[in-house]
Amino acid sequence: SWTILQLVEALGFCLENTDPRTRGRGIQLLSQVLLECHSLLQEKEVLHLVLFYENRLQDHHLVIPSVLQGLRALSLCEVLAPGLAVSVLKAIFQEVHVQSLLQQDRYTVYSIITNFMATREEELKGLGADFTFGFIQVMDGEKDPRNLMVAFQIVRDLIVKNYALGPFVEELFEVTSCYFPIDFTPPPNDPHGIQREDLILSLRAVLASTPQFAEFLLPLLIEKMDSDLQSAKLDSLQTLTACCAIYGQKELQEFLPSLWSSLRREVFQTASEKVEAECLSALHALSACLSRSVLSSDAEDRLDSFLSSILQDCRHHLCEPDMKLVWPSAKLLQAAASASLRSYHRLTHSILPLLLEQYNKHSQSSQRRTILEMLLGFLELQQKWGHVEEDESALLSLQETVCSVVFSALTDPSVQLQLVGIRALTVLGSLQGFLSPSDLELVVDHLVRLALHEEDSQSSEAAMEAAGSLAPVYPKVFSGRMVPRLGEELQSGRTDSLAKGLISGIGRCLQALAAVSTHTSIVRETVPVLLQHLRNAGNAQELVSVCQSLHRVALQCQQDAEGCWYYHQTVVPCLLAMAVQASSHPLVSKALLEEEVLTAMVPVISAATTHLSPELAAQSVSHVVPLFLDGEVSFLPQNSFPCAFQPFEVCGVLPTGIMVVVIPQQERLLRELLALSCSCSCPFTATTASKCFAGLVNKHPAGQQLDEILQLAVNRMEPGLTEGPHRTQALILLLWVTKALVLRYHPLSSHLTDKLLGLLSDVELGPTAADGFSLLMAESPDVLHKGCHADVRIMFRQRFFTDNVPKLVQGFHGAGADVKANYLKSLSHVLNHLPKPVLVTELPTLLSLLLEALSCSDRVVQLSTLSCLQPLLLEAPQIMSLHIDTLVTKFLSLTSSPAMAVRIAALRCAHALTSLPTIVLLPYKARVIRALAKPLDDKKRLVRKEAVAARGEWFLVGSPGR
Repeated sequence: SWTILQLVEALGFCLENTDPRTRGRGIQLLSQVLLECHSLLQEKEVLHLVLFYENRLQDHHLVIPSVLQGLRALSLCEVLAPGLAVSVLKAIFQEVHVQSLLQQDRYTVYSIITNFMATREEELKGLGADFTFGFIQVMDGEKDPRNLMVAFQIVRDLIVKNYALGPFVEELFEVTSCYFPIDFTPPPNDPHGIQREDLILSLRAVLASTPQFAEFLLPLLIEKMDSDLQSAKLDSLQTLTACCAIYGQKELQEFLPSLWSSLRREVFQTASEKVEAECLSALHALSACLSRSVLSSDAEDRLDSFLSSILQDCRHHLCEPDMKLVWPSAKLLQAAASASLRSYHRLTHSILPLLLEQYNKHSQSSQRRTILEMLLGFLELQQKWGHVEEDESALLSLQETVCSVVFSALTDPSVQLQLVGIRALTVLGSLQGFLSPSDLELVVDHLVRLALHEEDSQSSEAAMEAAGSLAPVYPKVFSGRMVPRLGEELQSGRTDSLAKGLISGIGRCLQALAAVSTHTSIVRETVPVLLQHLRNAGNAQELVSVCQSLHRVALQCQQDAEGCWYYHQTVVPCLLAMAVQASSHPLVSKALLEEEVLTAMVPVISAATTHLSPELAAQSVSHVVPLFLDGEVSFLPQNSFPCAFQPFEVCGVLPTGIMVVVIPQQERLLRELLALSCSCSCPFTATTASKCFAGLVNKHPAGQQLDEILQLAVNRMEPGLTEGPHRTQALILLLWVTKALVLRYHPLSSHLTDKLLGLLSDVELGPTAADGFSLLMAESPDVLHKGCHADVRIMFRQRFFTDNVPKLVQGFHGAGADVKANYLKSLSHVLNHLPKPVLVTELPTLLSLLLEALSCSDRVVQLSTLSCLQPLLLEAPQIMSLHIDTLVTKFLSLTSSPAMAVRIAALRCAHALTSLPTIVLLPYKARVIRALAKPLDDKKRLVRKEAVAARGEWFLVGSPGR
């Protein structure tokens, strides 16, 4: 191995050659070696090399790039002697005209400076303002985005790390602000990946890094706000917002009138929501900045004078009869008021009385709604600041008037005004101490009236939601006043004269009881009422409605351990008892045994169980499993059940009650479920048993016991699939067990999937097996999802796709004409549930099959394929463009499908076609526009809506500026 001294001696001829090119090559080789082994150099070697390279900076311009590379290598040396970093930078500042170099060489200079700033900060600070001035000379005139990214970071470090700027503050500002606002479009296929947004953020970090720039920057921002370019406006406003985080009253005071004038003008006149939003953010930031300023006793309160200007320019617009500038003015006032509690109090003392006066002055509901929405904005700000302070709050002094206005809105015939009133009521209720006891009683009365008797469903739903929000704040009022009222309505069955049928009357009572159950003390009142109604319900629809309400209560209880356990202890035994009772007396409780009722019970028990602690869940399971295995009913309420009770007749409510912990008698339970799923004559019971079995298998620990159970299941399924009266039940069991194993990556899953693939060619079971692929890929709503603690591995869909789609494609090509549709349907289901980025990569090989699937007569295949193709048109336009003729033909044909869902999906795909390159679309424009005229007269409104959107977009194809 050579020492660096030996290398220099060996290169002596080149380094001392009179030809600059030869000298350059010699220094280049030396620099490359140094870049590789700089960490191995000794301090003395580094000293001599630095002196050599500094001297070479005076050499011919052809040599300079190689010299800079060598200095970059030396700047990385940890053994660099004190003073050498300063010496190198002084030499570069004096000897090198940086902006005359190529981009890469300029980048090398910036890298040297960056390296020294990272490791020799104190030495460089010893240079004082000379270092800042030297860097200004280096950067001045830089144009390359790659170099600017580094240069902006250096400037920011100069400021943030407190390097001396001396008299060069303005020069440093000028050398960076000349790039503002950034106007840069990256070239296509740019390998460096620098985007315009990267440069904008880097420059903004510099400009907003010090208050010393304020006197130069703020006039520049005001000038650019007046620009015709929206990008310049946005950049200026965002930069102003960033600056307010570090500025104080001193920096802003001179420019406040001009800034306010520009912001006001933009909000009043702009047609851009983005510009308006940034103006409001900037105004908020300005007010917050002034609010932070600490006042001396003799100083003027700039916040007060600034807010006075805002009031002066906005207040009168709130009183104008035509109300043209009401919303812009309100937004400006709310943006300023949201900055601090001080600014909120200052503005609301003037604005709230005015808004209340205007509300009472106007009689039209539309005008009142506008005013109340503005009032609501200020109320929500009070909510942000929390408790109402008696001595400062304008709101508290206007309590009676505010409540009167809100209550009047709740009784107005206008639904839209009612909705705003309900939102305002919710906000007022959340303000601690604002509503008096009598007001609270009135609030409850209004909410009950709106929830039960208001004809419009929007108001009714909003009132229920408001009750749910306020109930945890005032649990005693709602449990003592609202719940009894709802119970009476439910008991008597009274309905408003306008209400019609169950959903408008009793159904609303049930929904309201569920909505208000957001506090444990209220749950203890509402659950008995719901259960009593469940016992007395006379038909299946009523039973389902009660179960839906109980499910909502369960979801609302899940985060509260006490409420969750009470609910579980009360509701689950009652439901199980009713199910057992129904199975014992099917003629008496016939409605309870209907599939839709049992299906509605399942999520109630699931929601009550999944959030229990492991100890409580184990306790629950210890009761439930013996019930189903042995008919053990001692834990059930009213347990006077006949001996003829058959436990597994009520397995419809079993699936989710046993999904949490280790199950007692698990092997026996699995065997019983397996037998039931294969041999039961009731399809619903067999399917439910299959789900239970799959749920248990999915979480069963790996080992011999699981292998034996699975082998037993395979031995039961295979004969059942071959022949006999229960082929469909065996297929359902196969699907659910396959899903359970696919989710957990069990080795047997591939064998079972192959079984399913083989059944696609079966004339009888093929269509059901094809639909089963949707079950395998989709999220299951009741079992085998993470919410019920299933074992779900990441990317199981991608793995299933990789393993089985080639087999599906191969099977399709080898299948007979009568079963090809089954393979297409299976493929369509798999692709439709696959993450789109994965699908795009496989698209070229599968697109021909997807297009063929559109010709299939099966509507499920058509709908699934269209749903798959629509996002692909947006995400892979280049690939889809190759098949434009086929796509246009197929989509237009399907817009006349008998199925409404297919027509809608086809029109959405026709709409998505407009994202393809214009040159590809133009030959088809006239044809598509003519064809889309027909669905404009479709009998279904949703179809007409999609047709209008699609046809309108096709009219714009090829138009300027599109």
